[in-house]
Amino acid sequence: MGTDMVHQQTPVEWPRSEVIPARARRDAGVQVVGRVIPTVAISPTTSAKRQAMACDGLAVEVVDIAASARVEYQFSGDRHLLAVAVQTVRRAGETFVQGLPASTLRHVSGRMSFVPAGHRYYERHELEGLSQAIFIYLDPAALPIPDTTGPRVHFRDTLIFTLALNLKEVIETSCLDADYLRAVGVVLAHQLHLPDRDQRKFRGGLARWQQRAVAGHIEEHLDEPLQLSELARLARLSPYHFARSFKQSFGLPPHRYHVMRRIERAKALLATSAMSVTDVGFALGFVETSTFTATFRKVTGLTPTAFVRSQVDRPTQ
Repeated sequence: MGTDMVHQQTPVEWPRSEVIPARARRDAGVQVVGRVIPTVAISPTTSAKRQAMACDGLAVEVVDIAASARVEYQFSGDRHLLAVAVQTVRRAGETFVQGLPASTLRHVSGRMSFVPAGHRYYERHELEGLSQAIFIYLDPAALPIPDTTGPRVHFRDTLIFTLALNLKEVIETSCLDADYLRAVGVVLAHQLHLPDRDQRKFRGGLARWQQRAVAGHIEEHLDEPLQLSELARLARLSPYHFARSFKQSFGLPPHRYHVMRRIERAKALLATSAMSVTDVGFALGFVETSTFTATFRKVTGLTPTAFVRSQVDRPTQ
């Protein structure tokens, strides 16, 4: 999985109090009061058009990605990161923030992920069209957020999203106002650490403890048939209520999520071990190689053998 690929970028100094012209560099950075902070690494670098601005405690960039591209985002640093999907629809992909299960939600436009300082962030998109994201970096020293504010994946908050769009407009129109940026940073920090609004109350989803419990159980039993009743018991819900809430939180019904995780594990085994296709299928609970091959192809578009070949033929970067 790409979550192990996070690395520190070599930052490049950008002028302070200016809109940074569009550029496609993975090793970009934003200068804040004479100090350069790393930004989200984007791969491939040529797929991204980036613009950014910064003031004390807050840095913001708008990233545009070409239609139908495959793109990966990675970040781990000493700043809090708020990743805002302005427009993103993907055929496949995942969003991972350390401490939470990965999300494979396809229609992520209008959703946001919060990455506390020091946590890893990884996102992969197989895009269906143009994509635009806003990355907001908050300095914990200047804009303190309590340590009890945990990571969040694909949440909705109307006020935070509106503030992010306002920052985007400031960048795109070059209407620089450091006082406005600082004010927005204070409001963002305050809004992010408000008591967690139970997802069940607003969207019918699972609470975070329920997500961790069921995702962990699924990961530990990928080689076994999915038992919906057992997952519902762990979440302390009826099977019917659980199934609906699970889909709201993870973007997929439980059985499809289980299949996706099995195939992701299969991809990791095929890419990093000497196990045969048959052995990998058996290890993940597929009693017939033909069933494993058909499922793998349905999810990835490739047969297991073709996937292994693609890993061997992939150029190193």
